[in-house]
Amino acid sequence: MIVAYGVANLLQSVAAARTTVHHTFDPALLLRLAGHRTYLIGLGCQVAGFVLAFLARRDLPLFLVQASVAAGLGVTAVLGVVVLKWRLPAAEVALLVLLFAGISALVLSARPAPSKQLGTAGLVALGAALAVIGVLGFFAVRLHGSPGSVALGSLAGMAFSAAAVAARPLASAPSVEAFARDPLLYLLIAHSLVGQLLLGLAMQRGSTTAAVAAMDAAGAVPAAIVGLLLLDDKIWPGREWLAAAGFLVTLAAVIGLTRYAEPQHHHKVAPELDRPMVGVGSPVRPG
Repeated sequence: MIVAYGVANLLQSVAAARTTVHHTFDPALLLRLAGHRTYLIGLGCQVAGFVLAFLARRDLPLFLVQASVAAGLGVTAVLGVVVLKWRLPAAEVALLVLLFAGISALVLSARPAPSKQLGTAGLVALGAALAVIGVLGFFAVRLHGSPGSVALGSLAGMAFSAAAVAARPLASAPSVEAFARDPLLYLLIAHSLVGQLLLGLAMQRGSTTAAVAAMDAAGAVPAAIVGLLLLDDKIWPGREWLAAAGFLVTLAAVIGLTRYAEPQHHHKVAPELDRPMVGVGSPVRPG
């Protein structure tokens, strides 16, 4: 899961940065991005990571799963060094060590348990959150530069966080029929699509660093809180301090790594991956 999200971060940010900037909250951006092989490969990795994360949420608490999703940025950094010959500052090595330590602490503190169901109030809240995120995104898309990246990235993180909250009880569906009929499935899909659109818009605003950092913070924290308060996420007795320390260390390391994962790769991605597919999307801009 962590590896899949790490590869997805790398490839999707490249494609978003090399696609004509959109200034409206327009789903057509996803179609334009889909015209680039880089984005499609990254999207495939993200889907694989999403499926693995969904299965993990059946028994594991959201604070562990969401932190692991965010930790994919560490894989992005390592891949950049190994494949694209990025520079590896000493500070980045220290952050990778902290990231490993934080995830290890979360693994040791997380107590597997099935989720509670959200109920009608929870469904209404997720629907309302979708509407609010959409409205805020409509206005936030008018921002440019780092402020736009932060605002849109934060909204993308909130949408993905809501999708994670929906996924936790949905993963315990007793049958395929119950899974398909559960309103949580459609709220999950809607939040994921809105989050994907907002993330693409955020990455176009000039600061992938700001977009990813804002998304990771806004995506991990709300889901972890909701999981502990409403979904019966559990921590082994006496290890609450370890869970809190691991979560904070992981999140801090991920946000720190965004500085180094800010694509040194915009100039180094393989040319054959950057060519738009024939008849789809717009020409790729020079890196």
